[in-house]
Amino acid sequence: MSTSIVIADDHPLMLRGLSDFITSKGFNIIGSAEDGQTAYNLIVKLKPDLALLDIRMPKMTGLEVAGACFKNELETKIILITFDNEEHLFDKAKAYNVFGYILKEFAVEEIETCIAHVLKGEAYFSEEIASYLNAKVSYSSSNLLEMLTPTEVKVVKFLSEKLTSTEIAKQLMSSPRTVEKHRSNIVKKLGLKKSHNELMLWANMNKDIIANISL
Repeated sequence: MSTSIVIADDHPLMLRGLSDFITSKGFNIIGSAEDGQTAYNLIVKLKPDLALLDIRMPKMTGLEVAGACFKNELETKIILITFDNEEHLFDKAKAYNVFGYILKEFAVEEIETCIAHVLKGEAYFSEEIASYLNAKVSYSSSNLLEMLTPTEVKVVKFLSEKLTSTEIAKQLMSSPRTVEKHRSNIVKKLGLKKSHNELMLWANMNKDIIANISL
């Protein structure tokens, strides 16, 4: 059975060109959309193997669709295609378990390779993006233990398991307000942005390292 794909791009010519190219390679496009909300609805309804999404679309961006799929634990693997090479977008894409991120200028050259990787459960990022992600400062379990208090480590462990502040408070037998204070301190120590979900995204990106920390 051929791989099922939903594809979305708000530029009709790009949508048509990519659809024709992917179909010519033997893949089965089961739905297409010109905005993110329609794309997300198609993913929920049709449960495709892959969704190939432009980042900048009306109603929902490709990244917001990826975030919604991640939050609702949908099994469709997301590939983003974009002209954007802004680094904070790569970080969010990785945190949302996006499997592929291709710059549009390389889309036709890379899409087949990207799909092949993703179908094997391997992430594929355009070379320019991959070099940035590989160069990022990575944390080890030992230097996280040095930077954070034991309680703060517990908080990041729970965040990497997608628990809310209220749920974490129950685990720690404290109040949600105390947990928010811990979160604020952790954000400062790690040098993260102060947006509400930035620490949650960071915890998900580093969940393999966090899981190895023993207190």
